[in-house]
Amino acid sequence: MLRVAEHAELTDTGRQRRANEDAFLARAPLFAVADGMGGAQAGEVASATAIEVLSGGLGEGESVEQRLSESVRQANSQIHALSVADDERAGMGTTVTAAYIGENNVTLVHVGDSRCYRWRDGALERLTDDHSLVEEMVRQGQLTEEQALDHPQRSIITRALGPESVVEPDAQTVGARDGDLLLLCSDGLSTMISDEQIANVLARDEPLKATTHALVAAANEAGGRDNITVVLMRLEVLGDPDASDIEATQVGLDIGQLPVAKATGSDAVVAASVERRVPRDPRAPAAKRRRRWKPGIGTVLALVVAALLLSGVYFASQAIYFIGADREGFVSVYQGIPYELPLGINLYREDYISGINLSQLPISERTTITEHSLRSRSDADDLVRQLELGRLGSGAP
Repeated sequence: MLRVAEHAELTDTGRQRRANEDAFLARAPLFAVADGMGGAQAGEVASATAIEVLSGGLGEGESVEQRLSESVRQANSQIHALSVADDERAGMGTTVTAAYIGENNVTLVHVGDSRCYRWRDGALERLTDDHSLVEEMVRQGQLTEEQALDHPQRSIITRALGPESVVEPDAQTVGARDGDLLLLCSDGLSTMISDEQIANVLARDEPLKATTHALVAAANEAGGRDNITVVLMRLEVLGDPDASDIEATQVGLDIGQLPVAKATGSDAVVAASVERRVPRDPRAPAAKRRRRWKPGIGTVLALVVAALLLSGVYFASQAIYFIGADREGFVSVYQGIPYELPLGINLYREDYISGINLSQLPISERTTITEHSLRSRSDADDLVRQLELGRLGSGAP
């Protein structure tokens, strides 16, 4: 029989965000991470709603995969309804990655770019595929994994809870071994440090609480550009400590009402429960990833974006912003992503026009505008506000 022997959690605002829009759930047998996005605190609402729905128990279905997927769909419906009902929350969304620890295996359901990793026998394996534009580019060979870490479009996700009325989560059931360590994390960790760096931290074989702090510290030291949330759980197999993978089909127990841990404000939130530690072999890590094969959709970026759009993915136009200049040269805030499709379709719209002309700015500040870095609504507004107050050169993001 499989159980969670030890778990620990930590969430942190990071070094560049004003608020923490992440949320997590950590109570056996269900664990989850949600990374919200959207202006006017909408991201916090979206992630909290996802966690609250999951904490209410599994949905209907014949298997754990079906039931957990149904819970995620219910969360999507609630978030979408809130978004439609309030203009200030229009387009809000959240990722979610959930792990249900059954009697004989682990069920994973996820939407977006929050991740689940498994640390086993000194090797790190990613169990989920990001629903993101950059991940698709990596799969198509257009980017290396190293290039993806710093790519300006790394924040564009192609699937999320909330922007659309219907969403289809990825679901899978994986085997488990005694001593397996599972890591759920928001992209505030995975976009700041590499899989190899994550593996190096896990290889220290420290208590899980210390490990969560080490992972968050590493992400902050790398820049801390986003909220950072990590959830760690160590598994044990009762009855046969030498058992290999347990693959039997398992329909989990109802989880009922579970406590919710939500990130708020600028302080880190920590939760930990330790029953016992399972000794493991601290051999040198060799980071590796498991990927499900997916058919190619072309190598031209414009075709990738068009395919995403045609599949109903227009999330970027709702929750992503960038700074640019209009046709007359005035600095403006745009909602969407800076791409134009061949048929004259823009994937962005003008949201705000300032009174500052690009020609009035020093070259260094012009570069900040013309590089079209993707931002949240609050980040974009703050940058333009600093320009209008003449403060950009003194330390803008």
